[in-house]
Amino acid sequence: MKLKTIEQDGKVYALVEDGKPVYTHDDGKDIPFDAAQAMGKISELQREAKTHREAKEAAEAKAKAFDGLDPAGARDALDKLSKIDAKKLVEAGDMDAAIQTALKPVQEQLAAALKDKEALTGSLNQAVIGNAFGQSKFAAEKLTPAGVDLVRLQFGNQIKVEDGKPIGYDQNGQKIYSRSRPGELASFDEVIETFVESYAFKDHILKGVNANGGGGRQSSGGNSSGEKTMTRAEFDAMDQATRSAKFKEGYKVVDAA
Repeated sequence: MKLKTIEQDGKVYALVEDGKPVYTHDDGKDIPFDAAQAMGKISELQREAKTHREAKEAAEAKAKAFDGLDPAGARDALDKLSKIDAKKLVEAGDMDAAIQTALKPVQEQLAAALKDKEALTGSLNQAVIGNAFGQSKFAAEKLTPAGVDLVRLQFGNQIKVEDGKPIGYDQNGQKIYSRSRPGELASFDEVIETFVESYAFKDHILKGVNANGGGGRQSSGGNSSGEKTMTRAEFDAMDQATRSAKFKEGYKVVDAA
């Protein structure tokens, strides 16, 4: 980060926006730095670190009571103790088999219930992400309709729903943090903007960038200016692999004439 400055009357001043100094990041973007918010976040993290340290020290103190205890031996002893009375009636092997037989229906019901829960959770998460795209100001103002679909297809696996909110992750599996609010997770709009900036064919999905001039358009081939174009209907009919291939070939999505 480099402080952005301006020169006036032979003097150099820091550029300020909304009372915040503006810094230029490595990618060339100018973002105001909220010092008050950053200090608040640092204090919050310091309190969290103290809480974690105290919890760790308390756990270590409790663990000292078990110094010298063989965990494997203790588990074996407890297992044998639990079977003392049962051995008077049945052999241990028969008892284990009986327990497994009795538990099988319960385990099958539990597995089915977990599967249903996972399916329901997946559907709810997709609804949350879809709603976030629908309410995204960045998507509405900056992306073409086809661009919104492509971003969701291309980067959907990098969006996870946590505590009911969509959270963005980068290619390394790390959460995406806000650059305008240090220490805070990026908003959904910031996440989408980050994805778009990293997309090699972003010019094809940004509004105003792939606009054609006057003249007729042709579907799935080109227009009068020689550009490769495809209609929205043709784009919708393609699978994800075909869409990506078309964009790599230089195709652009246009409205039907």
